[in-house]
Amino acid sequence: MLALAVDTATPAVTAGLVELEQAAAGANNPDTARPRTLAVRILVDARAHAEALTPQILECISEAGVARADIAAVVAGTGPGPFTGLRVGLATAAAFGDALGIPVHGVCSLDALALDCAGELESDDELLVVTDARRREVYSARYRERGTRRIAGPEVTKPADLDVTGATAVAGSPAHAALFDLRALSPQTPSPAGLVRAAAPALLSGAVPEPLVPLYLRRPDAVERSYRTLDRMGA
Repeated sequence: MLALAVDTATPAVTAGLVELEQAAAGANNPDTARPRTLAVRILVDARAHAEALTPQILECISEAGVARADIAAVVAGTGPGPFTGLRVGLATAAAFGDALGIPVHGVCSLDALALDCAGELESDDELLVVTDARRREVYSARYRERGTRRIAGPEVTKPADLDVTGATAVAGSPAHAALFDLRALSPQTPSPAGLVRAAAPALLSGAVPEPLVPLYLRRPDAVERSYRTLDRMGA
């Protein structure tokens, strides 16, 4: 199965084409999924999501030497992430799915990043994944079983308020991962392969995708300012 994967939940604008195969048995087990990346484009620029994502997708299609009709599904990271960038990724994924008449599956971006860490984790490790939430806060989630099982999160909080008791490793935004006294792993943003692996149970079983629901975890800035304005006016 050929899947288009996109993520704009972090400052990285990510697009890729991934061939997904089932290894042994168990369509509901991501450990049996074998994603093979055919093409990938990643641009780290928090202000370039809208301009860069579609050209990156087209470049991936050209590099992989496939036709758009060969793509069987779209996988999109649903965050958590800042409002504007995350909205671009989900809108683009939905548009491609609608144009091609193929399903669009959303996955938690932190789950995909955790799966990218599998090769660096031991069976007894507990993984903390953190990404930049701005306002001196982080988005975070905790994982066990080599990143395949989320045990906490996602949530948004200040790094100093985040309880990391029991965690043994950290991955994600380097500047924020460095705030914790944990073994730092190499993955910094979700890869196309990680996104597809996170969606593998649904993709391989042919499940009908759930509606794309962005994980903002808080209201966008513009909405918050409007509420403050109303409060000052006594509304």
